[in-house]
Amino acid sequence: MEKLTAIFCLRTEIGEVILKSGNAVSTGALASMGFWGIDALITTQKGKLVVMLRSLDDDSHVKTRICQYEALKDGRAFDIANQFVKSKIEGQNVILKKYGLKTDTSIKLKVDAIETEDLMLFRRRLTQIEAKFSQFYFKQIFELIPEKIRPESRKTFKAYDGTNNLFNLAYELLAWKVHRALIGAKLEPYLGFLHSEQFGKPSLVCDFQELYRYLIDDFVIQYCTRLIKRDFTCKTKMSAQKKGKREYLNDVETKDFTSKLNNYFETMVEIPRIKVGEKQTIETLINEEALLFAKYLRNEKKEWNPRIPRI
Repeated sequence: MEKLTAIFCLRTEIGEVILKSGNAVSTGALASMGFWGIDALITTQKGKLVVMLRSLDDDSHVKTRICQYEALKDGRAFDIANQFVKSKIEGQNVILKKYGLKTDTSIKLKVDAIETEDLMLFRRRLTQIEAKFSQFYFKQIFELIPEKIRPESRKTFKAYDGTNNLFNLAYELLAWKVHRALIGAKLEPYLGFLHSEQFGKPSLVCDFQELYRYLIDDFVIQYCTRLIKRDFTCKTKMSAQKKGKREYLNDVETKDFTSKLNNYFETMVEIPRIKVGEKQTIETLINEEALLFAKYLRNEKKEWNPRIPRI
């Protein structure tokens, strides 16, 4: 354990330590991580993030959060929300183009044509445009899924089919990566610009997810090509509205899927790093984009244009 603690001190090499259910670590090691500013992430066996332990000093960077609150009032919220939607559409068009499907670049003109000084109304109109394009997008990419596991339409967390639930699981893993990146950039994860503020809803996490969903879609599309119906299992779910059997990837495949997806975040993309290098991993890109966004909010950058990798 002393050797482990000593390794933690190499701050330039270790940015975080991930502890899965069943692991054990001494309080001395945890204290060393706090002292050296190394986050400790506690996950389930399947990789779901449950707890993040951070140094108390992390909350001392209050300027960034103040500027984030002020951006909702000084007019930048409109530009930021606009950027999230246009960047999401740009990413989805990247996927459509990659697979030789029909793209639509004119949709950005509809986004720019919205005229209102009411932020709530602006958000609502943006999300209406985004939702319509997403229907156009998923209708096409679902044709790339093997017929026997192909869903009829996109469903969110209440989906009953296995493939939609696979997309949902992948997005959940993306959300944990984004959440950690936003905290690392000293941002408030629950104060967003496109998604509304609601109790228990990390709206800025939801905003930032939009930038990278298309990368996750590409991974899921390719993973699904090797799946068959027997790879899914049914579980009975009951709610106040209805009772039914929901399909999920079986435990063996889920472990393989999450492992490969975590490795996918280490894929290199051709986006220059902030300091040095012409390429970086997807996870580094997410972390850097959060830092650049925070700089923009602090008026250290004149503009913020999310970087969208071509794959």
